[in-house]
This record gives sequence, C-alpha cells and structure tokens, in this order.
Amino acid sequence: MKKVLVTAFEPYDRWKTNASWLTLVHLTQELPAEPAITTRLYPVDFAAVQRKLSEDLEGNYDYALHLGQAPGSGRIQLEAVGINVGGSSSQSPDQFRPLVEDGPVAYRSELPLGEWSVKLRRMGIPAQVSFHAGTHLCNATLYLSCHLARQMSLSTQSGFVHVPLDLSQTAGLPQDLPALCAATSAAALRMILEDLARGTD
Repeated sequence: MKKVLVTAFEPYDRWKTNASWLTLVHLTQELPAEPAITTRLYPVDFAAVQRKLSEDLEGNYDYALHLGQAPGSGRIQLEAVGINVGGSSSQSPDQFRPLVEDGPVAYRSELPLGEWSVKLRRMGIPAQVSFHAGTHLCNATLYLSCHLARQMSLSTQSGFVHVPLDLSQTAGLPQDLPALCAATSAAALRMILEDLARGTD
C-alpha cells in the first residue's frame, strides 16, 4: 500500500484557524481506504518546519502532500514549483535569503498536477495549476520537501496544495474575500489521495 505524508499549518497572523488544517480535519472524518495516510500539523516557523520535515520524511513515504491556505484565492491551487528563496511577511524582499545555500534554483513537482486540476473541475471544484507558490513558508515547504528527499536519497515525490479560506473564516470579515467550504477542499484532497493510491506512473 502506498504511504502518504499529509501536512497542514497552524493559525498565523490575524487568522484564528487555518483552512489547511480545517481541510485535513474534514478529510480524517472520511478517510479513503487507501493510501496509508500520516497527518502532521506544522507551526508557521521556517526553522521548525525544516526540522519537522527532516524528521517526518525519514518515514520514507511514497508521497508528501503539503497543504496551506491562500487568502484571496477562490480555487484549489496545485503548486508546480518551489524556488530557493524565502522570507517572512515581516521582511522586505531585499532581506530574503536562499533556503539552501548552493541549492538548486528550484524544484518542480513531479506529480500529475494538470490531470488533477482537470479531474477536480469535472467534479465541480474550482482548481488550477499554479507556477508560483510565493516566497514565504508555503513555497519553502515545497522546496525543502523536494530537497530533503533528494538529500536523503528517498523516492518520495512532493507536492503542495493551496486551499482557499473556509467560509467560517470569512463570515465576520468587513471585506469580501473568496472562500470555499473546508468540506469541498477535503473532497478535492480525497480525490488526489485516491489517485495517488492507484499510482501516478
């Protein structure tokens, strides 16, 4: 049976919850029979994420699927590329630094993101492939997951999925922000996991 590591993030800044974790909680209420899934909740902290990723990837998973929330987006975004640069939202871009000194400029996910986006849209779930995961922790997670797997000589294939805010997060806001209920995001994640269980070859 295929093994998949699925991670999500804790709340940060003004958000009292995180749509990635809400999605993962919904998923666990109705897990697919396969693959074998291990879930993790990561803090919003660069050093902690790198440490936890290194520890978790030692489980030698077939796939590592990382979730993050994307305020302002109304679609599931399947991130194709992680770049070797990062910084926190409190820093200016000229303060950003390489995630890995002398590391590759970028890693591209080997997962069938285009096929997944088509399948999700056929299910009535808005989805698209994205070629820029930003320069903050979500991008760093994808990049480091790919880099650590290579460093550790693992066959793990990594991917990152940005989910929209959950409706519960936007209900009391003064501004109008796109949202998608976490149950729908979980349905998208379930389809992806079932596809991974069948293999991506």
